[in-house]
Amino acid sequence: MREFARPRIVSSKCLEFEACRYNGGRITSDEVRQLFPHADFIPVCPEVEIGLGIPRSPIRIVNPEDRRLVQPETGRDLTSDMKRFLDKFLAPLKKVGPDGIDGFILKYRSPSCGLKNVKVFADAESKTPAGKGAGFFGAAVRERFPGLAVEDEGRLKDYRIREAFLTRLFTLSSFRQTQASGQMKDLVRFQSENKLLLMAHAEKHMRALGKIVANPDKRPVDELMSTYREGLEQALASPPRPTSCINVLMHALGYFKKQLSSEEKSFFLAALEDFRGKRLPLSVPVGIMRSHIVRFAEAYLGSQTFFEPYPAGLVSVTDSGKGRDL
Repeated sequence: MREFARPRIVSSKCLEFEACRYNGGRITSDEVRQLFPHADFIPVCPEVEIGLGIPRSPIRIVNPEDRRLVQPETGRDLTSDMKRFLDKFLAPLKKVGPDGIDGFILKYRSPSCGLKNVKVFADAESKTPAGKGAGFFGAAVRERFPGLAVEDEGRLKDYRIREAFLTRLFTLSSFRQTQASGQMKDLVRFQSENKLLLMAHAEKHMRALGKIVANPDKRPVDELMSTYREGLEQALASPPRPTSCINVLMHALGYFKKQLSSEEKSFFLAALEDFRGKRLPLSVPVGIMRSHIVRFAEAYLGSQTFFEPYPAGLVSVTDSGKGRDL
């Protein structure tokens, strides 16, 4: 069983932390709560931080061409206050090392925190939205932290989106720890242990990161770490394609060509075909392969994060059906 670095996550405070929504409510989120034993959180409510009370009159985004954040009932324009707050709050989070962050979980469709599908109105009095976009805080997060694991709690109810988010989150957390060490040996180990995970995401990125670690130009370690991080964020930007995962598992199968019986190989290959045909989740062939890794004490594959990218306590196949647009 792997030991995992603890991710540092900025979360909307109304998600499990505090009853601070406009109506005085708090949002229940299984996905956030399940992370409590495994991660450290920085909860924040941008609306409360700019001086709005609990409860409070709702706010909305108006004017699609020149977006403003307003409170229709009072007539207040909160745009400048929100921009000042997000500059003050987000700037210190850009640091690397132990005090850096790895991801965000934000409130779905909130005019402050929403990442997408936030209603935008023509003016404060309009009854019908003129379009949709991101909230003010959410848009700033997307712009300033494009390489981090960023999702809203609504989309995390889809297990495919959740698995991609958790994989990215814990991989980035592990690298943050690696980068903080400043040791070349730790970078070499990170690349080695994540080789199959990177192969599943994009083989070209895996090879490019391998060349960075090889360091033919003898660059300083801190410079190398920064360059590697940029490449790692690009590699993890999109979930792995099913065909890439199949290629990784076929590669792993080659380690057991002499140990497995023909029946065992056939059973595994049938599971791969069922995954290819969307009749089984990836976890099934991965679980079969993990059993072979344990059975034959295959040390190299046993060290590969591909087979356990995040803590087992977070594994779940429940799916609300929401937010399927990856």
